Amino acid sequence: MSTLKPTVLVVTTSRWFPTARLAVALTNAGCSVQAVCPSGSPIAKTTILEGKFSFRGLAPLQSIAAAIADAKADLLISGDDLATWHLHCLYTSSSPHSGEATRELIARSLGSPEYFPIVDDRASFMRTAQETGVRVPRTAVMVDSQDFKKSQIGFPAVLKANGTSGGDGVRVVRSEQEAQAALRYLQAPPLLARAIKRAIFDQDTTLLRPSLQRRRSAVNAQSFIAGREATSATACWQGSVLAATHFEVLQKGHFAGHATVVRRIDHPEMASAVEKMAKQLQLSGFHGFDFMLEDGSGDAYLIEINPRATQVGHLSFGDGRDLPGALVSALTGRPAEAASKVNENDVIALFPQEWLRDPTSPYLRSGYHDVPWNQPGLLRSAFQKSNRSGSNLLRRILLKS
Repeated sequence: MSTLKPTVLVVTTSRWFPTARLAVALTNAGCSVQAVCPSGSPIAKTTILEGKFSFRGLAPLQSIAAAIADAKADLLISGDDLATWHLHCLYTSSSPHSGEATRELIARSLGSPEYFPIVDDRASFMRTAQETGVRVPRTAVMVDSQDFKKSQIGFPAVLKANGTSGGDGVRVVRSEQEAQAALRYLQAPPLLARAIKRAIFDQDTTLLRPSLQRRRSAVNAQSFIAGREATSATACWQGSVLAATHFEVLQKGHFAGHATVVRRIDHPEMASAVEKMAKQLQLSGFHGFDFMLEDGSGDAYLIEINPRATQVGHLSFGDGRDLPGALVSALTGRPAEAASKVNENDVIALFPQEWLRDPTSPYLRSGYHDVPWNQPGLLRSAFQKSNRSGSNLLRRILLKS
């Protein structure tokens, strides 16, 4: 590995805007960045890529393995949950695509393979967190609605399906009837019509295989914690947390979706929880942890791990809070450069998420609006998703770019 400029391969199966932001931040931290991504991915709109490889939803392991072989990367960065799962599968695969060098790179990048099954399974992760001494809600695996009575979780409860993200596999249920309906929906394989539509119109084939194979999802239930959502973004190395930032969620795209506005906070219990989990699971790379801060007590309940870079991972808030810089320092062995804060305002309106949610949102003015002014291709990519061409923000950005 070259300690002067390490090569990072970003692996993403989605067209998620924050992955592109992280790629830019990694470049700024001193990396040569390449990516394996689907067509139309925003990461390909940046000016920083030094190599791009095609991700194929019908041949995910083969396309990722081919990119790893060609990129000759020093580190892999997962951009989404499905990408992490594919990398885990590639590690355990007996196919010729997963040679020893590839397996070693995956382990170095993501952490100890011994714990991959726990990271991939929500119920196993929650059980491990509880055994590690982290505060968690009551959790149980659901087969049918009768399991609620056995688990004594009660209502309301939160049902979550494995292998989903962005709120697609989450339901809050308040009765046995709602639980039965939600279980049927969450456990069912993706509808073939939906999978075909996404493949044709979005060029996203990731649902085709589970739909054709009639693959059912495992579902677990958690007791409902009344409170405020919060999230931690971390950079880890061999079980140690190198840098972390903690946020309270102020606004979301929809009830179970991604945050669009966050406020940076200091929360000792959240910090302690992520340090315990990173050590227990021997994590490396970027990871996110979701919490509920209970009303009244403020106690932090860990509810989920996001085994990949999160949408706030590119933001730097000074020493100990610069995730890309800390990870590059661990990779190269060089001391981390002094990190500056992206802004003094701790309220962050994420771009384009909050603007797409509401172009008149007061957070766009009262908070720090995280617009990538130096990446005009990314800006145009964001606005192609919207017909709000008459907005003042759009005119400002196009004039500036």
